[in-house]
Amino acid sequence: MSDGARTVVDTATGKVEGLSEGGLHIFRGIPYAEPPTGERRFTAPVPPQPWIGVRPATEFGNWAPQPPPASSISGVAPGAQDEDCLTLNIWTPGADDARRPVMVWIHGGGFISGSGAAPLYSGAPLAGRGDVVVVTVNYRLGILGFLAHSDLADDDADGASGNWGLLDQVAALRWVRDNIAAFGGDPDNVTIFGESAGGMSVADLLVMPSARGLFRRAIVQSGPPNAIELERAETVTAKLVAELGVASPAALRDVPTERLLEAQAALVAERRAAGLPLVPVVDGTSIPVSPQSAIADGAAAGVELLIGTNRDEAKMWMVADPANRDPDEEVLHRRIDAIFRANDVDISPDDAIDAYRAARQGRGDDASPRELWSAIQTDRMFRIGSVRAAEAQGAHASTYMYLFTATSPAMGGALGSCHALEIPFALGTYTTPGMDRFAGTGPEVERLSAQMSDAWLAFARAGNPAHDGIPAWPAYDAGTRATMVFGVETHVENAPYEDERRFWESAASR
Repeated sequence: MSDGARTVVDTATGKVEGLSEGGLHIFRGIPYAEPPTGERRFTAPVPPQPWIGVRPATEFGNWAPQPPPASSISGVAPGAQDEDCLTLNIWTPGADDARRPVMVWIHGGGFISGSGAAPLYSGAPLAGRGDVVVVTVNYRLGILGFLAHSDLADDDADGASGNWGLLDQVAALRWVRDNIAAFGGDPDNVTIFGESAGGMSVADLLVMPSARGLFRRAIVQSGPPNAIELERAETVTAKLVAELGVASPAALRDVPTERLLEAQAALVAERRAAGLPLVPVVDGTSIPVSPQSAIADGAAAGVELLIGTNRDEAKMWMVADPANRDPDEEVLHRRIDAIFRANDVDISPDDAIDAYRAARQGRGDDASPRELWSAIQTDRMFRIGSVRAAEAQGAHASTYMYLFTATSPAMGGALGSCHALEIPFALGTYTTPGMDRFAGTGPEVERLSAQMSDAWLAFARAGNPAHDGIPAWPAYDAGTRATMVFGVETHVENAPYEDERRFWESAASR
């Protein structure tokens, strides 16, 4: 095929026309649901209306409304924004009947930012390297995607309240089920994968009744199961109602988008220590019970899982505040105490610091206040929940665990193996303009990316991430806790950072 050639595919709602680029057929901005505007704000998505003729699918759709980012990993500012944002993008080697594995990427961004159109998430490298179909999805974010209150219960969605962004993802997966065969994909071999809020979304989709049967496998990158209780979410909603001066949660449907974003920014800034204020919620319907508990009870039985984290996740945020970059003992204790209080962590900060210092010194690792802060926060936010999910799902399906340890060259190495660093390696997008400053360049970057991309592709193809370019990768279980460590020397390690894991389990059982 020649670049620029047009490809027309017939979907359930009408014909779409994409472009040929770099040996792939690419379709951008295909609507998978009606615009969630007006009375559809704060309701579950509904299927798109059919159209007549051929719809161009050559430009990305609108980004979900979001505030300007303070920084961007890929250096790309958000594109055009609008509440009419429920679109997806497809990269495929052929719009034929080859029935290739399908990989559906769900972007991160703290549930308040991001888009499947970001260059960092391009599906081209994986689609070309592995002969798979890659789909990226936009979904509602922030207040528009995750505002929850019993007064907003959607009777047409069995009383779902909140989780609008997750329900968007379910709608996109239904669209994939019904249409992806026409794009050369196999609707019976779908893998969902995502990072950070996208990883948390994937973990939550594992237990959503409405998502059951829409995917066969899941890859969770730095995103353990996460959903708060409805009562806590309603407190956030009540605060927004008061701040915006409206009579009820339902009245927020009439508030201009710009005002919602202003109120959202103030809320996020105020609750910085407590973490994300607008997240998935246990509403009793779309997410019936705590996702972590549901996984343990077998809600995702039969769904193969690949899950992992980065060694220094928290360093992504530590460097944002100069006071955090090199804390002393006093700052370390004060900040860990504040974070534990804000997040209802019923553990003594002093006990945590002492346990982590002893564990790191016992291994010969750096036990400075900066490294202790990073390690405690990384585990609290990401690793411990991911390990628990792997242990729980391992009883119900083949499960594999990884740990990413490569170091970013940015800021003289201060970021370490921080949050999001694995994305360009796993997706093969490390050549994205500007990404060299974050991920590095050269043969070692190429080698590590090939190892991770081929593992992700092997898992999507057959449910096992093993391939010839890495050591044998055993499934995860609570006995050995075998973990593939991706880094300078990729290898399998049993129970990495086990002393720290045992500290959290011991604390939880008190």
